Amino acid sequence: MQNFYKPDKLNFLTAGMPLSTGKGGYKRAFEILEEMNLDGMEVEFVHGVRMSDDTRLLLKETSKEKNFILTAHGPFYINLNSKEEEKVEASVQRIVDTAQAASDFGGYSITYHAAFYMGADKETVYQQVKTQTQKIIDILEKYNLKIWVRPETTGKATQWGDYEEIIRLSKEFEQVLPCIDFSHIHARTAGEYNTYDEFCKILERIGTELGDFALNNFHAHLAGIEYTQKGEKCHLILEDSDMNYKDLLKALKEFNIKGALVCESPNIETDTKLLKDYYMSL
Repeated sequence: MQNFYKPDKLNFLTAGMPLSTGKGGYKRAFEILEEMNLDGMEVEFVHGVRMSDDTRLLLKETSKEKNFILTAHGPFYINLNSKEEEKVEASVQRIVDTAQAASDFGGYSITYHAAFYMGADKETVYQQVKTQTQKIIDILEKYNLKIWVRPETTGKATQWGDYEEIIRLSKEFEQVLPCIDFSHIHARTAGEYNTYDEFCKILERIGTELGDFALNNFHAHLAGIEYTQKGEKCHLILEDSDMNYKDLLKALKEFNIKGALVCESPNIETDTKLLKDYYMSL
């Protein structure tokens, strides 16, 4: 698929504006990213997709000028498997709105938490997510919105989206690729997927199932994470968690991954810088 941005390296992005932006807005946020030698940011649409045309233009012009990569995270209130039809329709619309905004500001891809199982079996939910994803893709094609659509791997067993489900969905649609949240996979499995070999297993699976193209157009999330047997509790600063980020970065380097690695730690820019500096030292 023709896309706005063809990544030539692994880019390190903050999840939202750096904390030190304060009330400075996107203009100041971009200055901080530049000062810290970071590569861009994931725009967070938390409660809804509200962004003025002026802001969309500012993001587009600045990211082009500074060679930043931008992604977008859809709102929290998305559940393509809701029992209420109007909530499903609203979820589809929120994903479309996220894609429209990201397309307007020259974004690389969008991600979102797609669905909850709601007590249904995995195959039933998969088919429902697939049906709704088809609706999303149809709308994007109608409006010629060429941007990657990426359901994210989720952190709890109650949420649809283990990495195998998301790889499977990506095989069905040309415009869909995974967003691999390594912290979520680690939390979802109550502490597994935290070694070099396990990280390589995920990357190998993506390469085998979706081709090298998926490894050259990657979108991932990483943070420290606290979890229980039921999965994710909250994000932590990397050094305050057991997340084996060094071996993950070694695996990403080994596979020559290109795309966006978004850091979602609570100390956003500090950990993003930590990740980039360590990666560059390898």
